[in-house]
Formats: sequence, structure tokens, C-alpha cells
Amino acid sequence: MFITGCEKVNPPQPYSENLMKKKFKYKAFEHEDKYIMFALEFDRQGQKEEARELYKRLYENTSNDEYLLEYIKISFALKSYDDILSIVDSNIKNIEDKKLEIKKIYILSLMQMANLDKALVETRELLKLEEIDRNYELLGNIYIQKEQYTEATKLFEQLYKKDLNPRYLLSLVNVMYIYLDEKKEAINLLEAHTQMHGCQEEVCSRLLTFYQEEKNIDGIIRVLKNTYNKAKNLENNLSLDRVYKLLMYYLEKKDINEAIKFLEESTADNEKLLNLYRSSNNYKKAYDLANKLYKESSNIDYLAQIAMIEFEMTENKKDVLASVIKKFEDVLVVLDNHVYQNYLGYILIDFDIDVKKGLSLVKKALEKAPHNLAYIDSLAWGQYKLKDCKKAYENMKKVVDSAGLDDKEIKLHWEKIKECSK
Repeated sequence: MFITGCEKVNPPQPYSENLMKKKFKYKAFEHEDKYIMFALEFDRQGQKEEARELYKRLYENTSNDEYLLEYIKISFALKSYDDILSIVDSNIKNIEDKKLEIKKIYILSLMQMANLDKALVETRELLKLEEIDRNYELLGNIYIQKEQYTEATKLFEQLYKKDLNPRYLLSLVNVMYIYLDEKKEAINLLEAHTQMHGCQEEVCSRLLTFYQEEKNIDGIIRVLKNTYNKAKNLENNLSLDRVYKLLMYYLEKKDINEAIKFLEESTADNEKLLNLYRSSNNYKKAYDLANKLYKESSNIDYLAQIAMIEFEMTENKKDVLASVIKKFEDVLVVLDNHVYQNYLGYILIDFDIDVKKGLSLVKKALEKAPHNLAYIDSLAWGQYKLKDCKKAYENMKKVVDSAGLDDKEIKLHWEKIKECSK
């Protein structure tokens, strides 16, 4: 009704020029230009059903293969495979101009309908008309669906050896790994390809997936390092950040020292390196790096890091108390940071330097993180030092109930506070 009501419209001719290639069999159709215009517009607006119906009418009225091709392309997108098989079977003898393109979609529709025997026959006929790699790839995929895995591997292996195209390598190793249980051989093929051609994204991604399934951490790390170096050279920051985080996860999972070595060599993340130095008790390197970063950036946060490392690395803590306290005081003039407030507060409490000031700093820290057990421990210890044994016991019990007594310092505080509260 919509089209009939618009019959007096005189649309511009260019709409039809790309679709109409008149052959000897072409039949004149009075409303062809209008149908083309509306079909293109329906397709542009995503109204696929309406568009394909118009292309079908165009084909039926003109016998132009171009319209048939458009019809079956949209039908395939709509998963209307039966319609494709029906119209192609009915008109196969008349199809000339777009025979190859139509035949390929016809074969894919047969595969979707699980008519694999006919798909195999049609693909072999297609190869007689057009003997190209992509058609052989189609044949290989039919072999896979028919569970003829040996035939599929032979075919993909031939395609891969022809020009070492990773597309066919991935098809080959998938069949080997998933269907033939030739996991080691598949991984070896991928490794060999990366050694010859570098860490191509699709190949390394598949290799990484296989190594993750095998739980091969050494393999995972090797692939991620190669991928990281490639992304670094290409200055792909988004990919670099994603790969870096995954690589660090596996490096730390395997061996913190290997993670440290990677960061030292790559200079990828000095912040992370500083944290790893501290967590591995490598205080000398941590101290040197923190000082270097502080000098380079004048970031006051690094001064606090230096103070903590200086305190932790010194066997006789009293030797560095003045230096450490001065640094923290300078930091807290600028930063309202609960970690540093608790750290300094605990030192002032534990060494009986200024318990009241220490307790005040710990309370400031607790305002920001009221459930932090380390801060509650500091609070209880300060209350104990001021002989407020009842409150000290109440707070220390919260810590013990949650954390237990495995930590030596918590155990010591608990014993002292219990004795005090008797």
C-alpha cells in the first residue's frame, strides 16, 4: 500500500544504477526505480524484512541476479535459511551473473540447516568454478561439522604451508587441540610460528588461551612478555596496560623475584617495583628507589615511603626515630593521610615518645577507616599506655576476635592488655 500510494513520485535515477546491470534475460519492470529506492531506504533504517521482500519482488519481475543476491544476503542475516534454499533451488538454472556469491551463501545456509552432505557436494562444485583458498577453508569447516577431523587437519595444513597465513594455522591448531587431543603438537606449531614471525596478535592470543587451559605459567609469562614488548614498540597504550596487568599477575603468582627482575629490566612501573621491594623485604633497593623517585618528582608521598622504609630496615629502631618522626611530621603538614597518621601515631605510642599525640593521630586515622584492625590495635595500645585498661580491652578484643593471635605483635598486645584489665 505504501509503494502504491507513492507511484507518482519520480525518484532520482542514481539509486538504481549500482543495482541494475541489464543482461539479455532482463525483463522491464515499470516500478523498478521506486522499489529500489524503498528497498535501499528500508535497509538503511534496519527494516530488513521489508527490504528483502522488495528485493524478492524486484528479482521476480526482472530476473536480475543482483536483486537475488541482495535478497539472500538479507535473508542470511535474518537466519531465514529455508527461504534461501527454496529460492536458489527454484532458480539455479537461471543464475549467471552472481553465481559464485550466491552459491557461497547457499552453501553456508546448507551448513546452518545441517545438510552437510549436500553442502560438501556444492562446495566441491564451487571449487571447480573458483579454486581459491577461502573456498578450501569453507570445505575444511564442513569437514569439521561432519566430524571428519583428519581430513580437516590435512586441508588446513596444506593451506597454512602455502603462505604461512595465521588464519589457517588457527583453524589447524583448533582442530588438533579441541577435537584430536593433540594439544602438545598444536602448541608447538603456534610456538614455532611466533619464533619465525613474531608475536602476531591472533596467534599469541590463541597460544595464551591454550597455556591458560594447561595452567602452564611459564608459557603464559613467555607469551605475555612477547605481547608486552610488541605493544610497547607499537606504542599501543591501551593494549600495553591490559597486557602489563595480566603479566604482573602471573609473575607475582609464580615468583615475586621474577616480577621484580622484569620491572627492573623494563622500567615499566617504578611504583609497583617499590611495593615489591618492600613486600619482599628488599629494603636497601626500596630505600634507594624511593629517594630517586622523591628527587625526580618532589612528591611528598615518597617522603613518607622513605620514612617507613628507613624505620623498617633499621635493626635498632631508636637510632632512626628522630629522622623518621621528622619526615612524617613534614608529610602530615601537607597530606591528610590515614596510613601515615596511624604509622606515626603508633611509633609515638610504642616508644613512649608522646602517647597522647600518638593516640590523637590514630583517632584521626580511624575517622577515615573506622574498621581497620591495625588502627584499632594502635588505639588499644595507646589506651593501654595511658592505663585506660577497660577501653583497651574492649578494642583489643575486636582485633583478636577478627584476626586471631597468629601475629606476634597482636599476641603481645593482647597479653599485656588482658593483664592490665584484671
